[in-house]
Amino acid sequence: MDIKNRIDYLRAELHRHNYNYYILNAPEISDRQFDDMMRELQDLEDAHPEYQDENSPTMRVGSDIDNKFRQISHKYPMLSLGNTYSEEEVTAFYNRIKNALNEDFEICCELKFDGTSISLTYEKGQLTQAVTRGDGEKGDDVTDNVRTIRSIPLVLHGDYPESLEIRGEILMPWKMFDQLNRERELREEPIFANPRNAAAGTLKLQNSAIVASRRLDAYLYYLLGNNLPTDGHYENLQMASQWGFKISQNMRKAKSLQEIFDYIAFWDVERKNLPVATDGIVLKVNSLRQQNMLGYTAKSPRWAIAYKFQAERVLTRLQSVSYQVGRTGVVTPVANLDPVQLSGTIVKRASLHNADIIRNMDLHIKDMVYVEKGGEIIPKIVGVEPEARDASLGEKIEFVRECPICGSKLVRYEGESAYYCPNDTACPPQIKGKIEHFISRRAMDIEGLGPETVDLFYQKGLIKDVADLYQLQPEAIRTLNRMGEKSAENIVKSIRDSRSVPFERVLFALGIRFVGETVAKKIARYFKDIQSLSSATLEQLKSVDEVGDKIAQSIVSYFGNPSNRQLIQRLQAAGLQFAQAVDNSVSSNKLLGLSIVISGVFAHHSRDEYKALIEQNGGKNVSSISSKTSFILAGENMGPSKLEKAHKLGIRIMSEDEFLQLLQ
Repeated sequence: MDIKNRIDYLRAELHRHNYNYYILNAPEISDRQFDDMMRELQDLEDAHPEYQDENSPTMRVGSDIDNKFRQISHKYPMLSLGNTYSEEEVTAFYNRIKNALNEDFEICCELKFDGTSISLTYEKGQLTQAVTRGDGEKGDDVTDNVRTIRSIPLVLHGDYPESLEIRGEILMPWKMFDQLNRERELREEPIFANPRNAAAGTLKLQNSAIVASRRLDAYLYYLLGNNLPTDGHYENLQMASQWGFKISQNMRKAKSLQEIFDYIAFWDVERKNLPVATDGIVLKVNSLRQQNMLGYTAKSPRWAIAYKFQAERVLTRLQSVSYQVGRTGVVTPVANLDPVQLSGTIVKRASLHNADIIRNMDLHIKDMVYVEKGGEIIPKIVGVEPEARDASLGEKIEFVRECPICGSKLVRYEGESAYYCPNDTACPPQIKGKIEHFISRRAMDIEGLGPETVDLFYQKGLIKDVADLYQLQPEAIRTLNRMGEKSAENIVKSIRDSRSVPFERVLFALGIRFVGETVAKKIARYFKDIQSLSSATLEQLKSVDEVGDKIAQSIVSYFGNPSNRQLIQRLQAAGLQFAQAVDNSVSSNKLLGLSIVISGVFAHHSRDEYKALIEQNGGKNVSSISSKTSFILAGENMGPSKLEKAHKLGIRIMSEDEFLQLLQ
């Protein structure tokens, strides 16, 4: 490949990986691989200026901008840091600083938190704006979502500057990350690869209530402004902690190269005990005066650098491959390994994801394989050691063609990498998975039942589908192992009480592929009842907000299956709610076509009650202010950023009493 073709190839690949990382939050390669490609491209462009291109990846910082959010220009550009992976590169950085300054200096050593960058602006001690890094020049205004993060102060205390900007990292703690992925696995939604992706995805949600439920955290690490307390970066952050900011207590100042290496060596091991993810160390010249002397390149400061930890990787033997079948029929291959210790845990199994990965690695039974965890919560096989392969030991792994449970021939849908078992009405894991989804808290919320109980009832022939739940009698349950009279009564009562669950949750509980909780709510409110929904055309379905081709086709296919229609008839006969309830005493069209933002604290009703009133009277609840906002229902302590935006756009602000009078 000649030089020009290599440059074009690298540019195309880096653009693609930038999009995967910042927009889709689904990286395909490691940070190290990305940095190596970027470095190669930079070297080629430097050596061949005739091929310069202003749109090259080397001319910009990756973007995470989402057009659903208002974009804000940064007062100070948010540049990225250069990455290093070896002590030699750290030494080179240190010597460059030493030669450039020709005077004593200190290096501030900090943990590099693996989250999503944020810039917070405070005016007179109050949070006024939170903006993502974006492309470095401008980012997305996520102020409302950031306000839900309890570790970020809304009001400062102490002797703080009148105006300041502080930057840091929004993080999802490991504990919350594990819980979120367990919930997504149960719903057979794609799990997040690491806490960084989970935090970035959460911060961009349109529903700030969901953001709040995910309990994000934040560490702040860079203070900017014209009147900072001292010349020391470290000292300024210690002051910031007194104003209410969460600052890492693991920062250290180093006066020699050896002290830097000691810090790196300590945290390369100890970071595994932290409650949040880290992926390296950041080294910064501590003096702000010296930082200004050193200056910046086009993309990064000369006075700071990031040292990236190597992802932990071990070599072990692949003994076999087993296959799991999920609620929607997805067949997932799992590697069974010789036990090996990795990142503090014993690993016996690792994900193989899909048939394409098995084929591309040319995997054989008894192969010696590399297993990596790094920032991932689930171990995965990342490579094979071909020199350790004994051709006589193991056969080549071929992905199964039939369901390992029911024997049905697997299918693969166009545009998808997974294989599916199509026998969704008779394949035991799918049936049990659908029942577990049906009884879950966000669906029918049937207490006393869990995966083990569902399996027990299924094995004993008490239930074969979700409709069978409503035929259960206490006397049939109490004779089972670990089931007494009280447990049996409670289960039957909880099943009976679930008949009052509203239509939108019943629709979600059915487990129609791609129809999540939010989409189910919008569909239920649009079509009002199951009869209208079951006869809807593709075009009618796609007219619902957030319903595209994939979801619409899935709904049509679901109702096109006679078995599903029969199931719904049995559930209707059992008394479940298959129509949207209407409270005629409070319903009207007084707010029809109006988009309303709720902000502040209210005296007469809760925010949720006001949201319900808006919908019952024909209005639409929206979370952010735009030119399309009809008015703002404002309580006490309305957010200053919303207030400012409302005045700028000329949006009417309506008090709680005015709103209630309007509905009268």
